[in-house]
Amino acid sequence: MSFLSIIKECGGIANVLRVLIPDSRIIIEIHEFELLSAKAKQQAYNSTLKQVTYQQNVIENKEEFAAQLLQVGQLISDKQRQNIIPCISAVECEFRPDWHISPPQGLLNDPNGFIYHQGQYHLFYQWYPYACEHKDKYWAHLTSKDLVNWRWQPVALTPSDWFDSHGVFSGHAISHNDLLMLFYTGNTRIDEHRDRHTTQCLATSTDGIHFTKQGPVVPELPPGVTAHCRDPKVIRHNNRWLMLIGAQREDEIGRLAIYHSKDLKTWTFLALCGDELGDFGYMWECPDFFTLNEQDFIVIGPQGIKSPNKSHTAVHHNGIVKAQLDSSGKALLSDFQHLDHGFDFYAPQSLETPDGRRIMCAWMGLPDEIDQPSADNGWLHQLTTMRELSYANGLLIQKPLKELEKLRAEPLLLPQGQASFDLHSKAFELQVSMHWGSTLRLHQCESGYCEIRLDKVTKTLFLDRSNTLMREGDSVRELTLADSQSLQLQILSDTSSLEIFINDGEAVMSARIFSDKEATQLSIKGDVKIQAGWLLNKATAPFLS
Repeated sequence: MSFLSIIKECGGIANVLRVLIPDSRIIIEIHEFELLSAKAKQQAYNSTLKQVTYQQNVIENKEEFAAQLLQVGQLISDKQRQNIIPCISAVECEFRPDWHISPPQGLLNDPNGFIYHQGQYHLFYQWYPYACEHKDKYWAHLTSKDLVNWRWQPVALTPSDWFDSHGVFSGHAISHNDLLMLFYTGNTRIDEHRDRHTTQCLATSTDGIHFTKQGPVVPELPPGVTAHCRDPKVIRHNNRWLMLIGAQREDEIGRLAIYHSKDLKTWTFLALCGDELGDFGYMWECPDFFTLNEQDFIVIGPQGIKSPNKSHTAVHHNGIVKAQLDSSGKALLSDFQHLDHGFDFYAPQSLETPDGRRIMCAWMGLPDEIDQPSADNGWLHQLTTMRELSYANGLLIQKPLKELEKLRAEPLLLPQGQASFDLHSKAFELQVSMHWGSTLRLHQCESGYCEIRLDKVTKTLFLDRSNTLMREGDSVRELTLADSQSLQLQILSDTSSLEIFINDGEAVMSARIFSDKEATQLSIKGDVKIQAGWLLNKATAPFLS
């Protein structure tokens, strides 16, 4: 029999929720048992999962089977795209950012496929459209000409196929010849124990908008690695392609798996890298790779490493290491440092602009935190501001994207010597000089505020959001800095976020800040000088109006 005849026996495509091929079995998850044919009802049936199981040996033509699997996946995707149409309209919410990327509804997490291709920027993100929870992920798709104003495009990928039906997980893009190629992790969960199966998959587009899945290109796990193997990054090195994948060894230690390929379709395992860092977390996620001033860097998200201070209790960390790649592509890693010292910066991705700048953005959230005020209105999380990275004199420097200056309205005129001001907006930029022992409160009203304070004795900057409407996550972040007379801060604020660039980009702290609608005041205590400031105009909404 053919695979399409199995689908017919199971009540037709309208009755099929997903297809799973974990081994020699063909598992069809259905909506209604009553719609099964008499023959299908004779197959093994799990009433809890609503799954009918066939054996692959009933398939007569294996080549036809592979083609029909993709055909059925496309039909399921068509249904999914129809079902999410109501989720594409943005819900109104007092916490909705003016100029950051947020989802219209549902949950946003990792940025994906961040790239410049054929005259415009493409940015995808992990999206569960139906609720503020982590379930079967889609790839939302935005495009931009300037990295500031983003336009919603048709959803690029849906969890529709046998290799990704429990989530089209994170990955990267490359622009190759005329193709936009998306490499991502396909996630499936099998049986009542929800055993995780992961493969590294490919989807391609000739127009940059509509994508065709090609299926798994790395169908097996690397040796000695668990199913926690995800988030492929593809780069060009020594006239061949390398794929970097975040991985967990079988002894539950995070590492970086590297594959190589000549044609982007057939991949061979090369090495598991990172032993020189020792026991450095139980999993590494979301690798990225780039070169700054002739120094190679690899971004990793190590989970479970020791936090820099006691106020930092989250297990999910962001960071970057120096990398030395040998001629084969094996990587030697050293000198880990955090990319962001705030609360909310994870799974960053970067691209190179046509003029050679390295631009990065990240998920402004963390995997375990879903109970926040915006969820009451049906949406959760946003992306960070775009930041430009450079490397000089042994220092990694991160500054806000230059193009963000186009959002500046008229300069703020703040009376000298006045201890408090009402900006009448939460969307603003400030350039501030603070001396040790001083305090700056932002997003302030009678019921609360967020505080930046400088401890004179320990030379530590404290970012304290304990007096805001946050429901989950740490309340304080601290960063000890070199002894100097004062700190220079560039502060970017939006309706529910703050991003603080310290000493001309030597360090950054990012935070979600939920506060009352009236929390538009700021106040200062001690030696604080606001050197310049602007209210910020709204960017184009990153969803359909």
